[in-house]
Amino acid sequence: MTEKSQAGQSDFEERNPTSKRSLDAIRHSCAHVMAQAVQEIWPGTKISIGPPIDNGFYYDFDSEHRFTDEDLVKIEARMTEIILGKHDFSIEEVSKEDSMAYWKKRDEPYKIELLEGIEGKVTHCSHDSFIDLCRGGHVDNTKRLRHFKLLSVAGAYWRGDEKNKMLQRIYGTAWSEKKHLKEHLAKLEEAKKRDHRKIGQDMDLFSIQEEGGPGLVFWHPKGGRIRTLIEDWLRNELIARGYDIVYTPHVMKRELWHTSGHADFYSDSMFRPMKIDNVEYQLKPMNCPGHILIYKNSLRSYRDLPLRYAELGTVYRYEKSGTVHGLMRVRGFTQDDAHIFCMPEQVEKEVEDCVNFAKAVLDSFGFSEFKVELSTWDAAKSENYAGSADQWEKAEGALENTLKHMEIPYTRIEGEAAFYGPKIDIKMVDAIGRDWQLTTVQFDFNLPKRFGIEYVAADGSRQAPLMVHRALLGSVERFFGVLIEHYAGKFPLWLAPVQVKVLTINEAQSEPARALAAELKGKGYRVDIDDTNENLKKKIKKAVLEKIPYCVILGPKDVESKTVSIRRRDSKQINGIAPEILFAKLEEEVRSKALQPCLE
Repeated sequence: MTEKSQAGQSDFEERNPTSKRSLDAIRHSCAHVMAQAVQEIWPGTKISIGPPIDNGFYYDFDSEHRFTDEDLVKIEARMTEIILGKHDFSIEEVSKEDSMAYWKKRDEPYKIELLEGIEGKVTHCSHDSFIDLCRGGHVDNTKRLRHFKLLSVAGAYWRGDEKNKMLQRIYGTAWSEKKHLKEHLAKLEEAKKRDHRKIGQDMDLFSIQEEGGPGLVFWHPKGGRIRTLIEDWLRNELIARGYDIVYTPHVMKRELWHTSGHADFYSDSMFRPMKIDNVEYQLKPMNCPGHILIYKNSLRSYRDLPLRYAELGTVYRYEKSGTVHGLMRVRGFTQDDAHIFCMPEQVEKEVEDCVNFAKAVLDSFGFSEFKVELSTWDAAKSENYAGSADQWEKAEGALENTLKHMEIPYTRIEGEAAFYGPKIDIKMVDAIGRDWQLTTVQFDFNLPKRFGIEYVAADGSRQAPLMVHRALLGSVERFFGVLIEHYAGKFPLWLAPVQVKVLTINEAQSEPARALAAELKGKGYRVDIDDTNENLKKKIKKAVLEKIPYCVILGPKDVESKTVSIRRRDSKQINGIAPEILFAKLEEEVRSKALQPCLE
């Protein structure tokens, strides 16, 4: 073994304690301290990996003890003791043989397996009595780790493979300053209140049922109303922007997916094939090959291009059971998919139109902020991608030129491209500052050649068109989940599943209340009525839980004066309103897609 060196923070980290690099060092170090605490409290626990992640860290453990929320308190207490010990972090370079002997002696099978995949020398990181197989990236001393919190316990397969043993993953968060920790914990608490799974259940919007299978969504009537509004808005925009609406089968011959390359590059995410009449078929994970077959059905001219095919197409992808999550990660979902077939000189204009379309989605659904990433290939791993280096350079250049022309700031993300081409990802920022990946615009020079599609150029020659893949919502399910959390279920009037609820004070108002509800429905509003014998306070409480924008209350005085009283969702009361004014204000609020009430 060679001499140890102190892990110490760099000058950069000292000057920039809130930089990603500095926070990663803090979080990585906290993961090591947590692993030490767990092994001390529960001897015999085996350790695997413990990396920093966005806003925190985790460590995966193999233990006979099943960790609980109460155990997190014990672990935190021991971590605090270790941190207050002010122990230095040190890095030591070790031969693979010496490292293997060390981990075998300690009976750490996961470290041994990791070592088997490493060539040459390795490094051990140590603090206090704890040593880990680690590349480094730590603070200099445990005293820098005071602002942390353990958050939850979850299951995680070793190396993400369901064939491997299920380990226990403990998540935590850590920050350079106490105020940042408090802000983050407050944000997590707010996110918990906005959890789309709970709100979806409370508002009776959707369900995922054991009998149906994990990751498969059942849309209830109220959720179906919102979905229809989203899809109708989108279809109208598609037609106005020159798209043709198409429909393709949910299942197609497996050979098609070999032609597209999905069976080779994407097979782990596809459902298993099924045999029909001795021919293998497969549920579609993508819509693009279907759109290509429509294009290929007849010979196209350069005069036909660009052709824009759009489909709200349901696709099926195998997501591991541990990763399925509400509406955000499902196994069957509907993509607002489009594929644009164009000539090389048209591609930048088409990409620009797609980005502008994405901005229109953000504006219409109430998102004021977004971030843009350009995902490129990893030339060092060219075997994971289709196409030549020259093709990738041209494709990435086309997307980059478009973003620069539009003066849109972006971050370049190396190695995150799809196997068939680079992409622009637009992440919307929600009401509490979280990023959501939804919109994708992808360049594809690969599939047209794989399928041999052509157009007749102006000079009479046959040329392969370029393809732009474009999904604005990403998927209807995920977009809907994000909307629920963005608005905390309090949808703007135009999107609310029930826009108005008519309430009576007593039985005497039942008939005029039903007449008013019928008039509102006749004007196209989504209306419920509560003329039961419950008292008004209970009726209002129920409407609040349902997050209905407006309650229209009819009491004896209202009926006598031919007016109504309004109770807004934010509890503001407006009395003595003429029905005509109510109708006009509702129309204005819906038409403008206003985020704030128009009834004052």
